[in-house]
Amino acid sequence: MSEIKLKPQILKRPIVKYKGVIREGKGFSLSELKEAGLTIDLAKKLGIAIDKRRSSLRRENVEILKELIKKS
Repeated sequence: MSEIKLKPQILKRPIVKYKGVIREGKGFSLSELKEAGLTIDLAKKLGIAIDKRRSSLRRENVEILKELIKKS
């Protein structure tokens, strides 16, 4: 698999807090990586940020990860 260079700000999802304030996300959850078919090692090689504290699974994040897999 060829390695591609991706900008870190693309790989962290923005989070909208109360009153419309946007902050940068910490990374994708382990369940989102698993659903997309990525291992932790492969995600680290691709430069994808991982947030081990998150347990939620967001469909839009899984779709983004699948698109990143197709591009790499």
